[in-house]
Amino acid sequence: MKHKTAILLLNLGTPDSPKKSDVRKYLTQFLNDARVIDIPWLLRKILVNGIIVPFRSGNSSKLYKAIWDEKTGSPLLRHTLDLQKKLQASVGEDIKVEMAMRYQSPSMESVLERMKKEGYHKIIVFPLFPQYASSSTGSALQEFMRIVSKWWVIPELKIISQYFDNTDYLNCIVNRGKEHDITKYDHVIFSYHGLPERQVDKVYEDGYLCKDHHCEEEFTETNYYCYKAACYQTTKAVVEKLNIPEGKYTLSFQSRLDNKWLTPFSDKVVEELANKGAKNLLVFSPAFTADCLETIYEIGTEYQEIFEKHGGHKIQLVESLNSGDDWIETVKKIALD
Repeated sequence: MKHKTAILLLNLGTPDSPKKSDVRKYLTQFLNDARVIDIPWLLRKILVNGIIVPFRSGNSSKLYKAIWDEKTGSPLLRHTLDLQKKLQASVGEDIKVEMAMRYQSPSMESVLERMKKEGYHKIIVFPLFPQYASSSTGSALQEFMRIVSKWWVIPELKIISQYFDNTDYLNCIVNRGKEHDITKYDHVIFSYHGLPERQVDKVYEDGYLCKDHHCEEEFTETNYYCYKAACYQTTKAVVEKLNIPEGKYTLSFQSRLDNKWLTPFSDKVVEELANKGAKNLLVFSPAFTADCLETIYEIGTEYQEIFEKHGGHKIQLVESLNSGDDWIETVKKIALD
């Protein structure tokens, strides 16, 4: 008997369109997630539904319109669909490749309902987030388990929680970097999505905070699931493989909501480098496997404007892994190993 196996790719999500109503619906679902804004339920409802969403929907809609393609729509969805299609071709007919978003479409509810009817013997869950964070990987896996736990028959499950230290993943980033002559840039930035400091503190069960575990310098069993530690380890590995000299690169965090998020902040780093005379910057975004609003617009447009304002010339964004052939083979290898 042939066992039916499926690989389920999970990504964050995107509005169905850049219209304000669709962006509002997306932000409402996203920001009401208790793993994203981890404050008491009532306070979160008041903050998100009464303040953040009403005030941010219009501006966010304009940002999505700036990156939206009339034919292919959301870059994040397009790249994830391309990844699914190419991975399906690579693994062959014996394994089915499915894809779902944590927020909006295609929803996990609809995709998993179809998968339940297919009666798979094994499901390999592959979140497209290399470094574990409760607000991304944790949230996606919790939603997956919430749905599947209600099934009468729960098949064999394999869950990939993170892979930032996987050699093939790191080589994919290195390959993107080699598309640029790094010697022509004054400085290299590794910009990761930011998190509130309290969220990385929650990883530790020993009573100490993230800052007490020296995540910038050390990598241990204790901080293996610390997002900050994973970002530093990712950067160190890529820097070593690309022979980027000490002092020519900076790790930073973007997309903050307040000053209690992980530092240094990417926009401030860009500004400081421009003030010191840097004219050309190369920016990697290793936490994003697919180009999206945070890479295309936040780095490519907003940071470019900041850089020029303070005397800089050009910020060159290194393309994300998207659906490159090397990334396809890496996902296949990690999933089926």
